[in-house]
Amino acid sequence: MDMSTPDFVIIGGGLAGCECALALARYGLACTLYEQKPETFSPAHVSPLLGELVCSNSFRSNDAQGSGVGLLKEEMRKLGSATMAIAATCSVPAGKALAVDRTLFAEELTRRVEEEPLITLIRRQIPDLDAPELEGKTVIVAAGPLVSENLAASLADIISTGSAAPRLYFYDAIAPIVRADSVDMTIAFRGSRYGNDAPPPYSDDAPFLEKPMETMVNPGAEDNGDYLNCPMTKAEYTAFYEALREAERVPAHDFEKEIHFEGCMPIEALADRGERTLTFGPLKPVGFTDPRTGRRPYALLQLRAENAERTSFNLVGCQTKMTYGAQDKVFRLVPGLANAEFLRFGSVHRNTYVNAPECLNDDLSLKARPNVYLAGQITGVEGYVESAACGLWLGLLLAARAHGRDLPLPPQTTALGARMRHLRTPSKQFTPSNIHFGLMPELAERTKKKARKAEMADRGRADFDAWLAETELGKENTSC
Repeated sequence: MDMSTPDFVIIGGGLAGCECALALARYGLACTLYEQKPETFSPAHVSPLLGELVCSNSFRSNDAQGSGVGLLKEEMRKLGSATMAIAATCSVPAGKALAVDRTLFAEELTRRVEEEPLITLIRRQIPDLDAPELEGKTVIVAAGPLVSENLAASLADIISTGSAAPRLYFYDAIAPIVRADSVDMTIAFRGSRYGNDAPPPYSDDAPFLEKPMETMVNPGAEDNGDYLNCPMTKAEYTAFYEALREAERVPAHDFEKEIHFEGCMPIEALADRGERTLTFGPLKPVGFTDPRTGRRPYALLQLRAENAERTSFNLVGCQTKMTYGAQDKVFRLVPGLANAEFLRFGSVHRNTYVNAPECLNDDLSLKARPNVYLAGQITGVEGYVESAACGLWLGLLLAARAHGRDLPLPPQTTALGARMRHLRTPSKQFTPSNIHFGLMPELAERTKKKARKAEMADRGRADFDAWLAETELGKENTSC
């Protein structure tokens, strides 16, 4: 194979597509990357940049001992992930999470792709999988969950069996963003969860203190500037909850059936489950003290920094499909947001993914057309990090094959191995999943609950390092 000839074609310039392209280039393989923006935008995208983060700006927990996604990020760094390398250069304070300035992140990823001589970036939409540009090529579809209707229809035709296509979809919602200086800091306060000793429980009779709110934070809290917190009394929460239930929502199209991914439920859909659902979910007050009362609030909404300057914050857990007008009314009922300036309202879009165990081979190629591979969220992985990891893995796998080598999947005890094996496991109703320790085998010996995740992480880390040392990847420089 002439390594300089673009025998690989990647459709989609999101995290998975860019990771795949950069991985191929790192091993001397040329590819053509097609990105439909700015010629065509999906309902959720607004920027022509590659790797646009349309939902949250968070890559979630950095804790490699206590979270599956933290362990996955650690493994990706060892494999030379561009996503992880760039995120480190444009991170914003977010406590134990890894969050980024989404504009700086997308700008740097775009620059790396554009300046890589082995990547040919073409700004044009590929209408279907029989397009002449794809003939005779190894094709990677990394078009994401917002794949164009024509390309989705083409993919559905290929994977269809009989009259029913094993193609599924769910809804994903985007949270609003507000200007930091428009948040009322006489009510809101800075602080992180569990930043101090357990406060007394909520009481309707708790007196408000006279100390100025702008000088008060959760005493001893780590990263006090990472989050803004809007505490609610019972009466304030009840008013918010009732307005949420009555708010106008964007209706689904007639041909769509609403299926929400459990990990990214619209806040109003959660509210529909019961009056206290939100106080045990995104609005849970545990670990906080309301500086006005010295007690735990009845409910609490967190705002997370969107950029390094902390000039904008997103409403954590408030992804929504309410109309813009309804959002403007409902979210202003949150204490501290009455006069908030909304830089972006939330929105909703349909996410498309395939039934991976039915449609894909173990190497992510289509069973019906083995020269076509899928990468990223369209395979059924869920989350920024998981999508990037999928694209990275496929790029490394195809690079190894091009050099005449085999690259076995990491053990299932590792985050990457467990993540990819989820796509191979048949189920009655295959649904997208984030990475979590539940996808990994149980420990050989019984362990106390508090120590279980750490021990599983230690096991996974040891198994990943052993696997890496045995592969050609462990003998080469994989840094970005």
